[in-house]
Amino acid sequence: MQIAKKILIVRFSSIGDIVLTSPIIRTIKEQLGAEIHFLTKKQFSYLLTDHPQVDKLWLLDGRLGDLLPRLQAEHFDCLVDLHKNLRTLRLRLQLGIPYYSFDKLNLAKWLMVRFKVNRLPAVHLVDRYFAGLKALGISNDGKGLDFFIPEKEEVSIASAFPGIRNYVVLVIGATYYTKRIPEENLLAICASLPEAIIIVGGPDEAALGDRLAATQAQVINAAGKYSLMGSASIIRQADRVITSDTGLMHIAAAYQKKIISLWGNTIPDFGMYPYYKKNVYLNQCLEIKGLSCRPCSKIGYDACPKGHFACMKQIKITNLLAAIEKQDGAIQS
Repeated sequence: MQIAKKILIVRFSSIGDIVLTSPIIRTIKEQLGAEIHFLTKKQFSYLLTDHPQVDKLWLLDGRLGDLLPRLQAEHFDCLVDLHKNLRTLRLRLQLGIPYYSFDKLNLAKWLMVRFKVNRLPAVHLVDRYFAGLKALGISNDGKGLDFFIPEKEEVSIASAFPGIRNYVVLVIGATYYTKRIPEENLLAICASLPEAIIIVGGPDEAALGDRLAATQAQVINAAGKYSLMGSASIIRQADRVITSDTGLMHIAAAYQKKIISLWGNTIPDFGMYPYYKKNVYLNQCLEIKGLSCRPCSKIGYDACPKGHFACMKQIKITNLLAAIEKQDGAIQS
């Protein structure tokens, strides 16, 4: 087999999905020594701009057709399609080069969402990537995920939060409402943890963060005050991260953090739970199993379709505290 020396990797969105491609980038670079080009949407360029193993970043800003002539002129040896949709199908056909992809499990996900029939394999998405790319000549090195923060975006905890050394990060944002931790649950978390808590999230969560911080002296609101990279830096230096199914959850896993992950309308069985390096298990999933309406979507909604949001609201603080105790006990043993 001729070794590919110039490879185009495609993943258009979003934050967590792009972070999950990092083991593929690393192993292609290290095991094949290939020149790596990466195509993503313009709004996610900051995730890869400082990636040391991406030789050239291509940004989609509008029509794919506008990029095609320039991509064709690169004469790639092959395409690695980690998005697998109609747009990437068009790209594969237009480039006319060998391609490698993965099993997206669309039918199995549809059966689970529509009929609650579980035919999902107990395999993480990253491992499905590697299975689909086996013919390319790469194998999983077991090093987990990568995430690179530009030096200028690193946050000095001592300067930004004087007196804080050991702390828990509480992630309060998510793209979809049905993935977010409800405010009453967040209030219970803030009231129950003895450690300092730093809240992270985007500008839309700033007011919620202020309300939470006003209730407890040890809670600090950083939501809306830092870029995603700044929030990632705060996570990198934390002792533990409490989060829902978000991109920051995957960034926390890249830094091998202890994670308590709360699952609303999505389920870990979809294969996108925190992914660590080989033989490291630092995540505790909290979910309400057996709900007839869950999962209601493989992505999420702006409101609970049933109106009760039981998948999140039934997760009790006692469950979270027990998960922390179990997590710490497993690490000490």
